[in-house]
Amino acid sequence: MTELYLVRHGETAWSRTGQYTSVTDVDLTAVGREQAAALKTRLNPGDFDLVLTSPRLRARHTAELAGFGDAEVDERLAEWFYGDFEGLTADQIHQIVPGWRIWDHAVPGGETPEQVVERLSGVAQRVRDSGAERVMCFSHGHALRVLALCWIGLDIRYGGSFVLDTASVSVLGDDQGWSAVLSWNN
Repeated sequence: MTELYLVRHGETAWSRTGQYTSVTDVDLTAVGREQAAALKTRLNPGDFDLVLTSPRLRARHTAELAGFGDAEVDERLAEWFYGDFEGLTADQIHQIVPGWRIWDHAVPGGETPEQVVERLSGVAQRVRDSGAERVMCFSHGHALRVLALCWIGLDIRYGGSFVLDTASVSVLGDDQGWSAVLSWNN
């Protein structure tokens, strides 16, 4: 069974302030660059058969600083498209739509939960079909949570239960024939 490593990009100005960031191509802050470079001590490029990254600068830059400059861009690893909520914080969104949660509400002008699941299910299938022993994906907070849910077969509404910090590493794999979370948010 393949082990799938999920790496969230390092800190950006918008991740620090809690702004929803999908297509806005913000780069890493100085802290984010330090976080990404620190991943070198935890991750050895020689241990991975396939390394994929979101097309967004913050993910690609994290991969490069972590020692994975040859990561292959997979467009499907882009962050959830937030549409009209791009750049807003959760508090600002709640003023517009009280009680809104990305996991079970519409995103005006953006992707639906079903579209995100379909897109990231394709990544999970690619990884499974690759025959690789270890695969790494550099991506974003919501996209990686959806990828994990697709991997283990949970409904997207549980995504809010899987918090991911910037520059965190999580590992998915197999436990006695069942897809499993082996390590989360480390």
